[in-house]
Amino acid sequence: MTKAEIQFVRSLADKRARSETGLFTAEGSKLVGEILSSSLKVRSLYALDGVFDGRAERATPREMERISSLKTASDSLAVVAQPRYRTPDVAPADRLALALDGVRNPGNMGTIVRLADWFGIDDIFCSEDSADLYNPKVVQATMGAILRVRVHYLPLADFLARTAAQGIPVYGTALDGDDIYDAPLDRAGVIVMGNEGRGISAECASTLTRRLLIPSYPADRRGSESLNVAMAAGIVCAEFRRRAARG
Repeated sequence: MTKAEIQFVRSLADKRARSETGLFTAEGSKLVGEILSSSLKVRSLYALDGVFDGRAERATPREMERISSLKTASDSLAVVAQPRYRTPDVAPADRLALALDGVRNPGNMGTIVRLADWFGIDDIFCSEDSADLYNPKVVQATMGAILRVRVHYLPLADFLARTAAQGIPVYGTALDGDDIYDAPLDRAGVIVMGNEGRGISAECASTLTRRLLIPSYPADRRGSESLNVAMAAGIVCAEFRRRAARG
């Protein structure tokens, strides 16, 4: 690899460089293999000898260490064009979607994208201060789900207000909400998950049409103050899908 190539790949660890170039990096033969089999455009591919032979530019272990964003360098790295999706004016009226209000931890963001993929949720709508989908830590945490879930960034409170005005349910978790295991749940709507520390912002909370509570057990237990947002998202999505399966 040339010095310029190494510097360019390393620059993509920075959000500004990713935004300016429209590129991101993905590492590891499993994820890179999935990307190569997808519709995403791979601009360049670097790999150790014996990995993606005939498709990748050869890189030494030292070079892979220099360009990797991981603690332990992987065997391959792809520079990939960010896909572009049309963002709808409101959430879909015929299926379930997720909304993330200020979810800033890359691990949480990546895990939630992976959860969405598992539960058949195609779209995630994010406030503009949420973690960047193409942060290398997020990309790796999605475990390939980034290829199947559309993630949109937009002024979230306005989007949710328009969605609610169309009669589409806007759900959100809150301590004063109805027990999710007893509350009526629709097959369609948007589920809002809030920031790791402050929860759902006042602006987005004002758009909620249904407030849900994930109860502790037993109900009067004095334990942890709250659930991790990715864990909470998994519980909520699982309950929605369980109800749908029951008809």
